[in-house]
Amino acid sequence: MLTNLTVPLLGLVDTAVLGHLDTPEYLGAVAVGANLFSILYWTFGFMRMGTTGLAAQAWGKRDEFAQIALLLRSVLLAIGIGLLLILFHQPLIKLGLTLMNPSERVAALAAEYASIRIWSAPAVLCQYTLVGWLIGTQYARGPMVMLIVANGLNIFLDVLFVTGFGWNSRGVAMATVMAEYSAAAIGFYMVLKRMPDGQGFERALFGQVQDYLRILQVNRYIMVRTVALLLVLAFFTAQGARQGDTILAANAVLITFLLIISNGLDGFANAAEALIGEAVGSDSRHQFRKVFKVAFRWSLWGSVLFTVAFVLGGRFLIGLLTGIEEVRTTAWDYLPWLWMLPLASVWGFLLDGVFIGATRTRDMQNTMLFSALAVFLPAWWLTTGWGNHGLWFSLICLMLARAISMGWLFVSHSRHDRWFSEQ
Repeated sequence: MLTNLTVPLLGLVDTAVLGHLDTPEYLGAVAVGANLFSILYWTFGFMRMGTTGLAAQAWGKRDEFAQIALLLRSVLLAIGIGLLLILFHQPLIKLGLTLMNPSERVAALAAEYASIRIWSAPAVLCQYTLVGWLIGTQYARGPMVMLIVANGLNIFLDVLFVTGFGWNSRGVAMATVMAEYSAAAIGFYMVLKRMPDGQGFERALFGQVQDYLRILQVNRYIMVRTVALLLVLAFFTAQGARQGDTILAANAVLITFLLIISNGLDGFANAAEALIGEAVGSDSRHQFRKVFKVAFRWSLWGSVLFTVAFVLGGRFLIGLLTGIEEVRTTAWDYLPWLWMLPLASVWGFLLDGVFIGATRTRDMQNTMLFSALAVFLPAWWLTTGWGNHGLWFSLICLMLARAISMGWLFVSHSRHDRWFSEQ
């Protein structure tokens, strides 16, 4: 949880630093640019989630060679994909901004932000694999140190570049790039400390082409699921942008709080990934049931805590993030929707962890596609007359649909003992 909460803390600082400038355009530009990179990078989020599940199962089997081979191959894939993203970044950024359709000034600032931040691609994807592997091998302290140090650097550079040097949204992008490479460097150091004594980089660890294709094949369902989720969030941002820069900026403030909620509650999901994966790898049904019950209980209390925090302190926190009166009052209007999100979304986050640990990734894909296409889009279309309230209502419906559909599959798999069978 501590590791995950440092991630939205960056968005919190970005929003607070830019939200106190004279115009909402810089805040809107970073909202659009950051959303674009969420789609771009988390399209390859399987580099983290898939690595965790596979590493946890290898850990459960006590297979050291499989653990190290998985890490090495995943890192090489991450570097290759990152370099390809840099190579083709111009058409990707242009397409993303066209789809989001912000105002001309916001689009220009977002393009500048994106052209700088894209250089962090290899570092970001390597981080995914390193964090996934460390969590899967039950060394959660490593990612915590790695991300807290790097994100602390990002926060310091944010304040220095934006308030000190006056670089605005450009400074936020440069701070993020420098912090991402710092995080990757710390991650590699942590991983090297975890290597078994006497284990060298022998040829067999690198594997054959089919080994890399197998990693991609196993994780293709996570990729489709992640793209569907991120397209929903991009659609959310785009629809907010069409209602004006003030709505766009107000949604950016509230989405920052949503990221805090999701990343905080994902701490329980990450633990479930590692421990469920170990249970499946060691074929222990007792451990599987015990892990789920404990994670369920902690997730419930965590979601209640977040709800109380935002009910009591939401208006105060919005005031901390932005001094622009029109953005602040607009965000207050939509704050009640945020109160509903923790209890609506926590079950989808928790069950993601269970399904990843058991490598039931096709189920994750199918439930997300159902929730996005059969629930979110119809709910948005039916409530277009509600304006921005309709957008937030649709997002709540998406979270509830994920919880219900994944919960139904969880019960079905448990009843028929499918968690431990071949897929």
